[in-house]
Amino acid sequence: MSIVNIPDWETLYQAQDTGWDRGEVSPALHSFMAKGAFKRVKSVLIPGCGRGYEVLELARLGYEVTALDIAPSAISHLEQRLKDEAVKANTACVNIFAYEAAERFDVVYEQTCLCAIAPSEREKYAQAVHGWLKPNGKLLLNLMQTGDVGGPPFHCDLMDVKQLFPDELWHWQEGPPFMTERGKDSVSPRFELGYILVKKT
Repeated sequence: MSIVNIPDWETLYQAQDTGWDRGEVSPALHSFMAKGAFKRVKSVLIPGCGRGYEVLELARLGYEVTALDIAPSAISHLEQRLKDEAVKANTACVNIFAYEAAERFDVVYEQTCLCAIAPSEREKYAQAVHGWLKPNGKLLLNLMQTGDVGGPPFHCDLMDVKQLFPDELWHWQEGPPFMTERGKDSVSPRFELGYILVKKT
C-alpha cells in the first residue's frame, strides 16, 4: 500500500503557500445559484472553507452559514473579514471528521474539500456529508479534475464518486455538469465539474 502524504495546512497558510486560494469567490458558486440550488434554502454548511470567500458571499445574502476548516490561520482570516463587514456566520476550527452538527443543514457546499483529503478517507467523508444534511437536502459538489496521480489535490473520478454517493441514497441532477477552470499548465490542466445531488433519505 502506498503512503499518501497530506500537507500540514496550517504550515502552508503560515508560509503563504496557498496556490489553491483564488482570492475571491469561486465562479462555481454563481453557477449553482444560476441553477436555482439556493432557492428555499436557509442553512448552509461549508466544510474545508479555507479563507471563506463563499462563506462571506452567502452570509451577505442572508443565509445561515456554518464554516469549517482545520487551519487556524484560515478561520482567523475569515472571522476578521466577517467582523470587518459586520456579517454573521458560524465558524469552527475543527477536523471535519470530528464535527458534530447540532442541527442538519439544507445545503452542504462542497468546494473541493473532497479532493483535499486522502482517498482512503473519502467513504468516511461521504458518510459525514450524508449525516449533515436534512432529508431532501442538497449537496453542491465540485469535483476536481487534475489528470494526475497523487495529490492533494486528488483527482476525483466521476465513477468513483458515484460509488461514494450512490443512487440508493442520492438523486443526481439530470443533464451535464458545469465546468469551472482552475488554471492551466502545459502538463495537466485542472478544472472542476459541478453537480447538484439531493439526499433521498
